Amino acid sequence: MRPHDDRPEPRRVSPGEHPIWEQALALLNRDLAATLPEQEPLRLLALPPHDADEPEDVYVALANGEWHGNHLYPESARDLASALAIVADAAQETVTERLWQAWPLCAEHGLGMHPGDADGQLSWWCAGERSRHGAAHIRAAVGALDTLVRPHRPNRTRRRTG
Repeated sequence: MRPHDDRPEPRRVSPGEHPIWEQALALLNRDLAATLPEQEPLRLLALPPHDADEPEDVYVALANGEWHGNHLYPESARDLASALAIVADAAQETVTERLWQAWPLCAEHGLGMHPGDADGQLSWWCAGERSRHGAAHIRAAVGALDTLVRPHRPNRTRRRTG
């Protein structure tokens, strides 16, 4: 086992190395582009293991190489549903901690959303209705935040053009 200070620099994961995590990350990057268009896509980074007989540790990182949180667990690469759940958690933790802001935000309530299962599909849910003694609501499937239409605001005045 190597001391922490002797760990080599992380390397960018090459396309095709972890296809199921890459597929999951592509969905998360759609949500990132829809909600934080100024951010470059997230990427996968790998660090060699502490012990030679263990697999590399793979992390979800910002485009600049910064990450936060736990590595992706190899068992999660068995199927897309498992991979999407762990990559969504890792992406959310990295974005939230490195950019110091909640992500993604519910367009209706301005609150941070969380990934959760909704009828077998991983979706972003918002607890905004709970403040009014209601139930949490589902905003969109993970990877589909770009398909949302902004909520209608009946008391908002329209801008006049021309």
